[in-house]
Amino acid sequence: MAMLLRKVWESVSTRSTSSNSTSTVNSMDRFDQMMMYIPTASTGEFDRIPLDIFIQILKILGPKESAKLSSVCKSWKFIVSDNRLWIYFLQNQHEPWDSTFFSETHLRSGPLRTFPNSVPELSFMSIYGQRAQVPGAIIIDGGSGYCKFGWSKYSAPSGRSATFLEFGNIESPMYSRLRHFFSTIYTRMQVKTSTQPIIVSIPICHYDDTESDKAARTQLKDAIHSALFDMNVPAVCAVNQAVLALFAARKVSGIVVNIGFNQTSIVPILHGKVMHQVGVEVVGIGALKLTGFLKEQMQQKNIYFGSLYTVRTLKENLCYVALDYEAELSKDTSASFQIASEGCFTLSEERFKTGEILFQPRIAGVRAMGLQNAVALCMEHCQDAELMVDDSWYKTVVLAGGSACLPGLAERLEKEVCGLLPPCMNNGIRVLPPPYGVDSAWYGAKLIGNLSTFPTSWCVMKKQFRHSLRRKFMW
Repeated sequence: MAMLLRKVWESVSTRSTSSNSTSTVNSMDRFDQMMMYIPTASTGEFDRIPLDIFIQILKILGPKESAKLSSVCKSWKFIVSDNRLWIYFLQNQHEPWDSTFFSETHLRSGPLRTFPNSVPELSFMSIYGQRAQVPGAIIIDGGSGYCKFGWSKYSAPSGRSATFLEFGNIESPMYSRLRHFFSTIYTRMQVKTSTQPIIVSIPICHYDDTESDKAARTQLKDAIHSALFDMNVPAVCAVNQAVLALFAARKVSGIVVNIGFNQTSIVPILHGKVMHQVGVEVVGIGALKLTGFLKEQMQQKNIYFGSLYTVRTLKENLCYVALDYEAELSKDTSASFQIASEGCFTLSEERFKTGEILFQPRIAGVRAMGLQNAVALCMEHCQDAELMVDDSWYKTVVLAGGSACLPGLAERLEKEVCGLLPPCMNNGIRVLPPPYGVDSAWYGAKLIGNLSTFPTSWCVMKKQFRHSLRRKFMW
């Protein structure tokens, strides 16, 4: 502590004589005002340090040394524990501050125990220390097309692979397939299963509120827990993929439009829970159909390509969604993209026609509802359900999935949905693009894995799970 006080004194003693300027006098006044509410300090000459200078010293010393200073006297403890100082320390970490604030104010109490309308008073000094001690988690986001896996302490997934497990298939032997899937991911990550908690995204499947679909969702979740606990994973957090994508957008309520590999799901979510009773809408067009339609258009124009991977790359780099489809048809929209070992490809109207089938499926010969109709229908069901006095909870639409990253999709969907709904409903509707691109659900899991209350508030422990299973069998 003596060394720490010496550092502080050196910082003060090296100040220039200009410290007597008007700004410093004002700082002293503010400091004196604060000290009126604090018991008399006992640090002698240090009590004369202007508040703004003291805060700058704390910032230079850093979080660990600042925390130590809080034990010197009550006045310093009061200043050191100021939330603004610790918010500064949190802002200088790799994770965006707004994500940290959202997660700590909305997610820290765990699933289905969130209170979005009342932000509790928090000590960010305490939160900073707790987050530093969080063990982190393994994150596995098994999407319908690609699986993303990595550590919650990292800024991005450490690996990706094509999903070789059809999560939604509840046919036997589901347990063995899940066990094989998780074992493969752990092998690729080169980590022991017993070292870290795990966060798993549950795929969007079994959409209805029927007893059979409820049972299927429970069976899938139980199989995930069983497979992981049998592999000696210490704690498991399994969260719906759409919910994680919503968290990544820093929301706990809204509608998630997830463009998956084979189909698109429109999922209403309230306070972090999927509202199956409202209804999950499904459109039979996904990323595979978009890529296939672009392939057909290229073949019709005799554009040679080596593989479907080439087509997908062109879709990701050249395609977009037109705000006005008819107007776009009269424009010159030609653009080129170079693919290594394949050459240069030039596309024109194929660029916006590909994404258009989400709104006009008939263009691709598909008999399905347009995306805008499905979202509008979901909103009407949300309103009719009267789950909240305030209807604004379902007016934020968050896009998710790789194909949802097509430029212009969010703007076009917002325009179309507002045009379909009556004026009393369309006020306040916002459609947000995927907050973290193809990795949105993974980043939602990352928010949970770095919480100051993780893993206790979000994870199921092996003993808890075994006990709940025994109770089920008893009933």
